[in-house]
Amino acid sequence: MSNPFGTVPTEAILEGDATDAYFERTRTTLETAGKNPHVVAEVTADQFPTGEFDVLTGVKDVATLFEGRRVDVDAMPDGQLFDGGPVLRIEGPYLEFAELETSLLGFLSQPSGFATAALEARRAAPKSLVLSFGARHVHPSIAAVVERAALLAGLDGFSHVAAGDVLGREAGGTMPHALLFCFGEGNQPDAWDAFDEAVPEDVPRIALADTFWDEVSESLLAADTLGDRLDGVRIDTTSSRRGDFRHIIREVRWELDAHGYEDIDIFCSGGIDPDAIRTLRDVADGFGVGSHVTSAPSVDFSLDIVEIAGEPISKRGKLSGVKEVYRTPDGGHHVALANRDDPEDGESLLEPLVRDGEVVREFDLEAASERCLADAESVGFRSDKNAE
Repeated sequence: MSNPFGTVPTEAILEGDATDAYFERTRTTLETAGKNPHVVAEVTADQFPTGEFDVLTGVKDVATLFEGRRVDVDAMPDGQLFDGGPVLRIEGPYLEFAELETSLLGFLSQPSGFATAALEARRAAPKSLVLSFGARHVHPSIAAVVERAALLAGLDGFSHVAAGDVLGREAGGTMPHALLFCFGEGNQPDAWDAFDEAVPEDVPRIALADTFWDEVSESLLAADTLGDRLDGVRIDTTSSRRGDFRHIIREVRWELDAHGYEDIDIFCSGGIDPDAIRTLRDVADGFGVGSHVTSAPSVDFSLDIVEIAGEPISKRGKLSGVKEVYRTPDGGHHVALANRDDPEDGESLLEPLVRDGEVVREFDLEAASERCLADAESVGFRSDKNAE
């Protein structure tokens, strides 16, 4: 059976069939009329800076989409933060890329939303371990997109095995509640011992410690069971039973310390968002973040023609003319008409991506992540002075 999960095949995306129907009708109309103007089009979310930055990613997929097309494409680097103005610019005959608009925007919009939310979590606790646990909330076909966005934003790891195969990284994780259920209430030590005996030595021994009994009781039991082999406990208490979650974590920490288990870490998961991280970061050692990333709104990009045959043009409410965007030394984001005076000491952010159908840029996830984190610091992204 071909395509059993009903996803759009790669060939449809590359050939321009993964599009909105009105682009096909536009092509038919323009070809019938004998029109195919030379245009410049720009992808933007906001026309002017708003003071709220987002993370750009998905650029590598856009490059693949335009490879072999008779167009030039400029784009911000993968992982760059932006605040208004174009993040990508296309120049060439319009019918070379008309049907690609739908896929182009999809490649940028949702991954950029994921990365922006992941960066919020990262910035909430820069020194804590933060892992991506959200792949279960999205269609499996885009799990690697989620995990890549999380890594780009500086998260320390992820849980999805197949995404790891795609990204060339090893997925992490220890045990679900199902493992404890299979051994039954009162047999938690048997479950933890079995895990310890079964998994490779390089897998951290993190005991899930909130399944049947009080979090303190199960944490101490896990510590007594595995002793020096236990690296940490994970508290995943459902929100309906949490009460004051910070108080629960403080109590677990206190009792572990009181019983001589100061080296055992506490890892929190289950509905964790940046606010929760800020509340818990001084009493917990790490966090699993899921739905905060996967439920993030997509960045609302649109593509607009801004020049035809060398003349500026725009729809009402949009800005005509080819533009440049700059990062200023004070961390500002500056939008200006191209071929005008640059802002003083401003760094131009749009760089060549495709030239006459040839991809002219290399992509490296580590470099993109470093860029993202450095730029977040430069612009004061979701600044929190108490996070250091």
